[in-house]
Amino acid sequence: MKILVVGAGAIGGYFGGRLLEKGEGVTFLVRERRKQELESTGLNIDSVNGNCRLTPQLITKNSEPHPYDVVLLSTKSYQLADAIEDMRPFVGEDTMVLPLLNGIAHVDQLIEAFGETSVIGGLCFVETTLDENGTIVQSSPVNQLVYGERSGEETDRIRQLKRAFDGTKAEFMLSHKINQEMWHKYLFITTMSGITTLFEKPIGPIRKLASGQRTIAVLLEELETVMEADGAPIEKGISKKLLERINGLGEEMKSSMQRDAEKSKPIEAEHLQGFLLAKARESGVAVPVLETVFTKLKLYEQAVKK
Repeated sequence: MKILVVGAGAIGGYFGGRLLEKGEGVTFLVRERRKQELESTGLNIDSVNGNCRLTPQLITKNSEPHPYDVVLLSTKSYQLADAIEDMRPFVGEDTMVLPLLNGIAHVDQLIEAFGETSVIGGLCFVETTLDENGTIVQSSPVNQLVYGERSGEETDRIRQLKRAFDGTKAEFMLSHKINQEMWHKYLFITTMSGITTLFEKPIGPIRKLASGQRTIAVLLEELETVMEADGAPIEKGISKKLLERINGLGEEMKSSMQRDAEKSKPIEAEHLQGFLLAKARESGVAVPVLETVFTKLKLYEQAVKK
């Protein structure tokens, strides 16, 4: 398959790199600066799951337009509008658009841009970052990408995609319940990002405190209630399962939002916490912990803009 990865950052570079390492036909759509960097250094991955040094195929938004079989999209939400325009010349009638963004709101934006049938479901679990040399550093065993038709069907195109994804050093998993899994990931990441960024600590020290443990549990319950009120396809009692998962994370685990905040970079407050806060207001659901988290995040954003 002809696979286009939008961006060669921490997530797209990692999963795209694993596919390229396997021998798949991967091209990276990048900005001119990143293109020059990668032409000089190559695409380098330092990972507990195996290091690799790759020579990637690169294009920019000004390259000759032609459609790809699948476009893998892993930008931040605040980069999505620009990414849609950059990738538009490379999306054809039969192209699958596979987004790995956190949250849910981006799905409607992509459907509006490329059509209902073009957009499939996706999410990922991976702890990865770019170092000062542009190397992708992946530091934990978890490196999972989950994908599937939003209808739940196992179509011919999804089977073809599975053949391309199988056999890499990352875990590419086909799901027949991708909508539900995306909402579950949304609940998980909105809690993790909100809690760790609120308290400016890794998850370990927070959850060791009885008050911290309770704050995590209440936020999960608030978000589950909001999602249920909105008709989201979540599993009943999912907040309790996710609390167990959070309590099983490594002591030093940080969210990507917290890492971005530590570097005074933009964060996805509106896309993650803000979207659900708006849904809570529409439904009349009380969410005091979510309100507290969102206030902290907006104050951070105001301070960074000064």
